[in-house]
Amino acid sequence: MAEKKRIAILTSGGDAPGMNAAIRAVVRAALYFDMEVYGIRDGYYGLMTDDMSLLSAGSVGDIIHRGGTMLGTARLPEFATDPATRQKCYDNLHAHGIEGLVVCGGDGSYRGASLVQKESGGINVVGLPGTIDNDLAYTDYTIGFDTAVNTCVDNINKLRDTMASHGRVSVVDVMGRGCGDIAVRSGIAAGAEAILIPEIKKTDNQWLDYIVQKLRTSFARGKKYGIIVMAEGVYAAPKMQHFTADYIASWLNANSNTIGHRVDARGCVIGHVQRGGSPTASDRILSARMGEMAVNLLRENKGGLCVGIVKNRIVAADIDKALSMRRRVDKHLIELADILAR
Repeated sequence: MAEKKRIAILTSGGDAPGMNAAIRAVVRAALYFDMEVYGIRDGYYGLMTDDMSLLSAGSVGDIIHRGGTMLGTARLPEFATDPATRQKCYDNLHAHGIEGLVVCGGDGSYRGASLVQKESGGINVVGLPGTIDNDLAYTDYTIGFDTAVNTCVDNINKLRDTMASHGRVSVVDVMGRGCGDIAVRSGIAAGAEAILIPEIKKTDNQWLDYIVQKLRTSFARGKKYGIIVMAEGVYAAPKMQHFTADYIASWLNANSNTIGHRVDARGCVIGHVQRGGSPTASDRILSARMGEMAVNLLRENKGGLCVGIVKNRIVAADIDKALSMRRRVDKHLIELADILAR
C-alpha cells in the first residue's frame, strides 16, 4: 500500500486576517484527498527548530473567523543569508518525509519559498499571498487586504463622528508599505478629500498644495470637516521621512489662511489594528479557494509556484516571475477619488 503524500504549511512575515482560513482550507482539502498535513510553528524559525506537528480536521476547527494565525509567525533573516541555516530547515523537512510545502506570506516569505524549491532536493513549494499590503503584482488581491481596508473604513467612520462634532480635519495614516492600495480604497470608501500614495511622485510642498486645494473646495461647498488619507509609504520615500500625519496636521493648523477656513487638524495613525480582526467574508472565501488550489498543485507534484486571483479566476504563477513583477497603481481609481472629492 503506497504511503500517503505528506505536506506541510507555514505562515511567515506579518500576519494577515484570513491566514487561519487559508490554513483550514489547506488542511481540510489535503485530508479530503487522503494526504497528511504538518503545521509548522512560527514560520521559517519553526522550520529551523523542527517545531512541527501533524494536523487533523479538528486541529483547524473554529478558526475560520479568527484573525492572526494559529501557527504563529516569526522572522528568520538568517534563512536568506546563511546556507547552513537553510540546510538545517531542509533536513528537518526530509526527516518528516515532507514532499510539499505551502508558504503563506508576502514577498519576503516568497523569496524564502523560492530558495526551498531550488535547494531542498525535491520538495515542491507553493505560495499563498498572505499580506494586507496587496503589493504582490501577479494577483489582483492578497489574503487580508479586504479586511484591512474595511478596518480602516470603520476607524475613519468613527473619526468622522468627532470630526463633524468639532469641525476638524483628520490626517489618517494607513499601512501598505510602498503600495497605496489600502489608502486608495479606504479613502474612496470613506469619502476622503485627499488621498496620498507613494506611487504618485510629489514633493512635500506639492502634496500640501494638493491637500489645500481639496480642503478649500470642500469647505467652499459647506462641509465643516475633512478627511485626508495617506499611505505610510509616502513618508518612507527619500527626503520625506518627516512628512508624517502629525506633520501635515501641524502644517495645516499653522497655515489655515491658505485654505480660507479655520482649521483644527489632527494626525491619526491606525497602525497594527489593521492586521487584526475577524476576516471579511471576501477574505475567507479567497483563502478557501487559494488553499484548495495550493493542495491541487502539490497533488500534481508541481512547485515553484504561487497562487493568485486574476479577474476572479484562481491562477498559479511562477514564483520568481511573480516576485519580479512591478505592481501598477489603478489610475482609474485615483481619477475616481479625485472626481468624487470635488
